[in-house]
Amino acid sequence: MHKSSPVVDSKLSRVGTTIFTVMSKLAADCGAINLSQGFPDFQADPSLFDATWRAMRAGRNQYPPLAGVPELRQAIADKVASLYNAVYDVESEITVTAGATQAVFTAIAAFVRQDDEVVVFEPVYDSYVPAIETVGGRAVYARLGYPGYRPDWQQVRALISPRTRMIIINSPHNPTGSLLGADDLEGLAELTRGTDIVILSDEVYEHIVYDGAQHQSVAGHPELAARSIVVSSFGKTYHITGWKVGYVLGPMELMAEFRKVHQFNVFTVNTPCQLGIAEYMGDASRHLGLAAFYEEKREFFRAQLGASRFELLPCNGTYFQLARYSAISDLPDREFACWLAREVGVAVIPVSVFYRDGQDDRVVRFCFAKQEATLAAAGERLRRV
Repeated sequence: MHKSSPVVDSKLSRVGTTIFTVMSKLAADCGAINLSQGFPDFQADPSLFDATWRAMRAGRNQYPPLAGVPELRQAIADKVASLYNAVYDVESEITVTAGATQAVFTAIAAFVRQDDEVVVFEPVYDSYVPAIETVGGRAVYARLGYPGYRPDWQQVRALISPRTRMIIINSPHNPTGSLLGADDLEGLAELTRGTDIVILSDEVYEHIVYDGAQHQSVAGHPELAARSIVVSSFGKTYHITGWKVGYVLGPMELMAEFRKVHQFNVFTVNTPCQLGIAEYMGDASRHLGLAAFYEEKREFFRAQLGASRFELLPCNGTYFQLARYSAISDLPDREFACWLAREVGVAVIPVSVFYRDGQDDRVVRFCFAKQEATLAAAGERLRRV
């Protein structure tokens, strides 16, 4: 430490290194199979790389417009219109972002002021609350009921106050894989009607929904769309999480405020990657076929654990599988996750980290966005526990 270092009054004194970094490092240190962090271990489609390379070779390597290249914004508008019968203006209502986490932070920074309240749902994805607290807001916690992880809209109603500025929803939900239905969107619309509450809808797993269900986007609900910023991610859709490219949708009035912050914390996003993705989106089967692709992996992984002592919980969306381990161990889930990585050789995420009070239902999260060989090897180890 330098002698002249100032004393820092941390804005995030309770925040340490994210659990995803901790468990991925432990997996690497132990040589464990990493089913903790949510990224694929398989390659994306080479034609996406080819499209991006063509953009590079064509000289498209300088700053793009603040909102994103027109080709990608048009492709996004076309997709959203086709899927949700929703019309967003390419110039004023769509912005390309450096991934979904940046989009979420920017939306919170744009609308949440000092002492404003933001309703979040536990178990809550770990980036939401630190972003709220960084800008001086206060998180107010609703809870998805275990084990089905369904919202209680009457509970949410009781949490809304004159200081409520935003409600953050996430469907398909990380970490639980639960979905919001059309009735949930109606309930949310009824709660916010006549208010100035902004909805931030994290829909990064929108294309990963199983068993014939349809993703219910707030973009397709006109009343909610008028007060919502919708976040999505190409990383989850096209197996390119490291590219960090996503986008937001929102009505012109909200998007104008979003862009005021976006221009100073990111400004623009990688030009050739945007152009490559725009070209790749021309074949809609690439996102329309994603649910079937991951449903096959879900079924394969669940079959691997079928003869284990893990109790599998429902997985209706995302590429995460929750499982109870109470038949295996009485250890708290953080300790169990560390033991599993060190002694069994499989890294997972303990679900208690997604709760403010550390609620521990003896549940861990597996990521099955992996090659079958990886899942089979993990299954063989987990069946021995």
